Amino acid sequence: MSDTSGLITPALVDLHLAPRDKSEALRALAQRLVAEGRVTDLDGFLADVAAREAQAPTGMGDGIGIPHCRSPHVTRPSLAFGRSAGGVDFDAPDGRPADLIFMIAAPAGADDAHLQILAALARRLMDPAFTGALRDAESPGAVAALVNGEETPAAAPEPAAVAQTPAAPEAADADAGLLLVAVTSCPTGIAHTYMAAKALELAAVRAGVRIQVETQGSAGTTPLAPEVIAAADAVIFAHDVEVRDRARFAGKPTVDVGVKAAVNRADDLIARAAGLVTETGSGARAAAPVAAPSAPTGEHWAQRLRKYLMTGVSYMIPFVAAGGLLIALAFAIGGYQIASAPSVLGHFDWTSSHSWAAMLFQTGKTSFGFLVPVLSGYIAWAIADRAALAAGIAGGAVSVAVGAGFLGGIVSGLAAGFLVLWMIRWNVPRAIRGIMPVVVIPLLSVAAVGFLMFVVVGSPIASAMSGLTDWLNGLSGSNAILLGVLLGAMMAFDMGGPLNKVAYTFAAGALTSAGTTPDAGSLKVMAAVMAAGMTPPLGMALATVVRRRLFTPEERENGKAAWVLGASFITEGAIPFAAADPLRVIPANMVGSMTAGGLVMAFGSTLRAPHGGIWVLPLIGSPFLYLVAVAAGTVVTTGVVVVLKGMRKPAVPAGPDAVPSGAEQELVGA
Repeated sequence: MSDTSGLITPALVDLHLAPRDKSEALRALAQRLVAEGRVTDLDGFLADVAAREAQAPTGMGDGIGIPHCRSPHVTRPSLAFGRSAGGVDFDAPDGRPADLIFMIAAPAGADDAHLQILAALARRLMDPAFTGALRDAESPGAVAALVNGEETPAAAPEPAAVAQTPAAPEAADADAGLLLVAVTSCPTGIAHTYMAAKALELAAVRAGVRIQVETQGSAGTTPLAPEVIAAADAVIFAHDVEVRDRARFAGKPTVDVGVKAAVNRADDLIARAAGLVTETGSGARAAAPVAAPSAPTGEHWAQRLRKYLMTGVSYMIPFVAAGGLLIALAFAIGGYQIASAPSVLGHFDWTSSHSWAAMLFQTGKTSFGFLVPVLSGYIAWAIADRAALAAGIAGGAVSVAVGAGFLGGIVSGLAAGFLVLWMIRWNVPRAIRGIMPVVVIPLLSVAAVGFLMFVVVGSPIASAMSGLTDWLNGLSGSNAILLGVLLGAMMAFDMGGPLNKVAYTFAAGALTSAGTTPDAGSLKVMAAVMAAGMTPPLGMALATVVRRRLFTPEERENGKAAWVLGASFITEGAIPFAAADPLRVIPANMVGSMTAGGLVMAFGSTLRAPHGGIWVLPLIGSPFLYLVAVAAGTVVTTGVVVVLKGMRKPAVPAGPDAVPSGAEQELVGA
């Protein structure tokens, strides 16, 4: 019996699936998982499936649909299978409706062994003999036996040239013909990652070339041997998330696409890679150690830009946190006058609290000095990888020198990244390829970005930054309150999504301009954003206590966790509630967060730390009023969601096959 044993039972098979649309098909299969105890919450699981469907279509082509997700509502790795005579539209690239529908359900905390089961199944779905046998199966038991490996469909043995796992270095003999390497990855790391790998392996066999594929998925990653990579003629990246340790493949001719391109057009990708080898000539295996990364096909430019900016912000935040907290502690120990203390070099007294406060302040201030260079450097890194770090960091340092602040850091990071990305793609003589990444690219890019920031855009951005700082520091009355209300709405609308991140990035970036002023407007902005982010999960948690009957047992359990998540400034704690009932929960969250944000600005509370929630309360200015604002926002959120949920009509069961997710569960409809 194969390692897929137990993945499916006959009760999880529907050979006569006849839904009106995709939503009905997903619900019908999910109900079978619930009935078998594989899923504990029907609506919660369907919300997780819908979230995965929203990332990218799961129609594979050739009549196969493979909706899948990782969900906390799944008790064990499972597969529900449906066969539809009329087909269901899963937005497959070939436009063909799916007559074979595989719903893969993985637990959120599945271990490697469980995930390897799902990976093995994903590979088998690329085998025409396997899918053909499923189309011909006459009973649910026959389908379960095929999937669980109890029956094996007749198929030609796989040629030995296909490498299922990274082979030993000697397998990459330079005289054995064309050798390709590939990396596949997808957002969940369950299905597309392994289907793409299998498709590339089969296409390589058809083309008569060798390929070794590294799957960066949830079932664990076995990296390709360095000797294999060194001997490879070209690389195929089929990915929807960033390739880990990409620098290993530097200098190789590269085909860079989304993961579904490998599933659906593997033969074309193999041909393109072989064509690149022909164009670059026999010296490809000794190419320069620099690669030109590019975004997966189909990703909108705005999504890529947001990814670049959030990468920079994520690397900047630890410096903000460390520096801000150290400065706040210094103020708490030595008072605000500690900002004018002389350097602790040569003036440190081990027994003096004043010396310790000065040391903390000066260390925190030094940490703050790295904020903009790190922001700029890692924006550039996200665009063009390691080759762009020097120009990005240098550009950020120049931005600080000319007073352009974090706005200048964003500009310098983007400029450095796209400049280096362009330079990487230069077709230079082979003699100088080896010095391109260590001499030529750093020299030219640092000089160009320095010129840009010193001479061209530095002064205008510095003026804009000075104006922004003065505006924030001068905020008072209705202007401050309106800003707090707006930021609160953004924090609550998508609870960790793009608008939430824009508001948080604005606050964290403004925090870098606060300097040592204890009541700077930027510190008030950070306080408003954190209060607004704490309110949604706290409001949902309180609502599950005051009106329990409006929530399912699973939501009431989520409410217990939401207390801690909200108190810790983890807005995502409200997502399970919004996914189950978005039309009522999201407006309630927004009204509550707008209340909290506006009140914080009205009270003048400040916050130097970019995170921490209630745990950094001693570092918050006017902490009592801050708690009043958070409490008010929480109560408003609770009140609005209770009213909205109380106005709804009782939900009608979906049909005779509907399966409740718990004995006392109420159906929560949108």
